[in-house]
Amino acid sequence: MSRNYAGLSRERIIIEALHIIAGRGLGGLSMRRLGDALEVEAMAIYHHFPLGKEQLFNAIAAYVTSPGPGGGALDEPDEETAEASASAEDTEPGRWDERITDWARAYRARLLEYSGALSLLAHRAPQTPNSLTTRALVRGALGEAGLTGADVDRAADALYSYCLGAVVHQVRHQQEEDAPDAAEAEARFHFGLRALLAGLV
Repeated sequence: MSRNYAGLSRERIIIEALHIIAGRGLGGLSMRRLGDALEVEAMAIYHHFPLGKEQLFNAIAAYVTSPGPGGGALDEPDEETAEASASAEDTEPGRWDERITDWARAYRARLLEYSGALSLLAHRAPQTPNSLTTRALVRGALGEAGLTGADVDRAADALYSYCLGAVVHQVRHQQEEDAPDAAEAEARFHFGLRALLAGLV
């Protein structure tokens, strides 16, 4: 097995781990199997994830739930990143409901793409610069809708919960004989999203 780890990166490890999860399920992911797939010794993975599988699981959850290339870093955001996230609320163009709909569509697509890792999200919600920026954009849109104070965070939580719950429901029932096809599943998602947005304002 190769000992040349020059091409090994956190993102490459995460992506390969997601491939294994997609084929074998979460229980089929081990450091040894991941090392074999990457053609490196398992110990090479610990160079990027010294705390082991739990740290890797957190990184996978961050990758799946964060938009943008690489899913965002796992480092704690600094003050500059936090300020940029906050200012993003005032710079994003477009109607508030269109922006949220675009975000929800993209978030759903990402969750479906990595549906094998959905069970990780029940106990992990890592904060990355990308995820904080996205939440700031959602909160900004909700503010434009007329929500204020704690209602903004309550509405944001409802939106995130709806998106995740809708994907879990679709994946859970997709093997059933009468399960809706992809087009109908998307139509149902948007029907529920429109109802939720209407109820918020």
